[in-house]
Amino acid sequence: MPSWMDTLRFAFQPVVNLATGGVAGLEILARPESGDILAEARRDPEVDVRLAVAAVRAAARKETLLPLHVNVFAGTLADLGGLTPLHDAVRAVGRLPWEVTLDIVPPYTHVPQHALLEAVAALRGQGFRVSADGVGDGDVPLRLLVDIAPDLVKLDASLLARPGAVRAMRMWCEESGALLAVEGVETELQCAAALSAGAQLAQGLLFAPPARLPAAEVYVPPRVPGVVSVPRSGPSVREFVRPAALLPASASAGQVRALLTGSPDVSGVLLVDRAGAPVRSVHRSRFLLSMSGRYGHALYADRPATKLADPPRTVGIDATAWEVLDVVAVGDRDRTSDDVAVVDRHGRCVGVVRLADLVRALAESRVEAAVGLNPLTRLPGSDAITGEVDRRITEGRPFALSWLDVDHFKQVNDGAGFAAGDELIRSVGRALQVAASGSTRVGHIGGDDFLVLADPEDLEPLAASVLDTPWSAGGSPVTLSLATVLCPSGSVTDHRQAAACLAPLKKAAKSLRGASWVLGRAGLCGHEVRRGSPPVAAGAVGVEPGAG
Repeated sequence: MPSWMDTLRFAFQPVVNLATGGVAGLEILARPESGDILAEARRDPEVDVRLAVAAVRAAARKETLLPLHVNVFAGTLADLGGLTPLHDAVRAVGRLPWEVTLDIVPPYTHVPQHALLEAVAALRGQGFRVSADGVGDGDVPLRLLVDIAPDLVKLDASLLARPGAVRAMRMWCEESGALLAVEGVETELQCAAALSAGAQLAQGLLFAPPARLPAAEVYVPPRVPGVVSVPRSGPSVREFVRPAALLPASASAGQVRALLTGSPDVSGVLLVDRAGAPVRSVHRSRFLLSMSGRYGHALYADRPATKLADPPRTVGIDATAWEVLDVVAVGDRDRTSDDVAVVDRHGRCVGVVRLADLVRALAESRVEAAVGLNPLTRLPGSDAITGEVDRRITEGRPFALSWLDVDHFKQVNDGAGFAAGDELIRSVGRALQVAASGSTRVGHIGGDDFLVLADPEDLEPLAASVLDTPWSAGGSPVTLSLATVLCPSGSVTDHRQAAACLAPLKKAAKSLRGASWVLGRAGLCGHEVRRGSPPVAAGAVGVEPGAG
């Protein structure tokens, strides 16, 4: 009687890099002709390991060079530890462990957490990468997810309906050094939502269905205008990593030629040592030109490929796109088109980045930023500030949101002329930029209105710097009004609620005479008058009744 192994087939589904549009890896999915092999694997760890070994061997038969994603149940890891048979199978088919990502699959209920964490540590010691699968639709405890510290988090597409939760997970991934992927993407709307929330990878029927042969091409929708990912200090190199074509440092030029001619999409080959560290870099065009020249094949075919290779250009996995450009800018100009090897903390190659991908992404980010700048002050608009407000709310950080404007600005324009009014606005914008320190963000939302987002401890010097300055337009003195709402952690749910708390404080500040500053606290009634004189009819009051 044939066993389930005799009738088992596998399908390949691409994991797509949303920044480059390329295939970052292949998830191998079991497709039995009969029975429920996954249910059996969930009950029996030995079956689960045999399934993972069979998946790796099936990928080898398809001659794919792409990194692999292999599913393993959490319970299997806790029961069997380091998965020695899988490690042996990976080596036997000529793959390196760090080319394989183990997708840890729920359920986690009743799985001994200490044993699971020990198994994850053992797998990492062997070189495997670890992914947390089914997050958002599975039962992985948040504390356990933090302890696992996965290299990749795979979210279920159903979570895209809750963008705040996806953004929060992206923030955590960014801090922990993980990538964020969304599974089950079926529509272009879902893809746009994944991009907007900051996901770097995705998979699903939209890109390519699971197939018996690895997909040669995938469909990636064009970016929707206005879709901007989570703000960050600079694009991470992780977002642009492509699979690397690797051969041992001892490979001959003939072996490299065979790989390049059989894989037209491969732009170069990295020669690595036994530990997986790049030692030489082969550029496709230069190599093939040398091999195709007169006597080239006779001269080089059986000689080490290192004879036609260059020293590798490498960056760490935590580098930014700007740091990659710095690496490319140094050295021979003829090598600007060379792939840059990306290495992990052990020096092992995890992929390559291409200069074209980086330049395109950085140009797009500059264009997006430029579109959002106010043409008068060159300061960002409200979207940039409110996005940062939501980021700080997600991170649980206290903040102060302020609204600054010019008193009686219409009269300034009418009396001194619009040119003097424009110059005043530019001067106020420059003063705010100079006064901004640390993580303070300044935005110009139109007319004479400015938004300032700051840490609470940075408020006093900023307010003093701007409000103590003698302002004028057309020779006439001008005063400014400042309204601030302090938002402790958990006091507001999003930027809209923070703005609603700020609106009455602005009105209160505008009712005072002279340069004014009114301070309130989210969730509390009343406000404190820090600067400004009350209207004549109101009498001298320092703090309104009920001020917090």
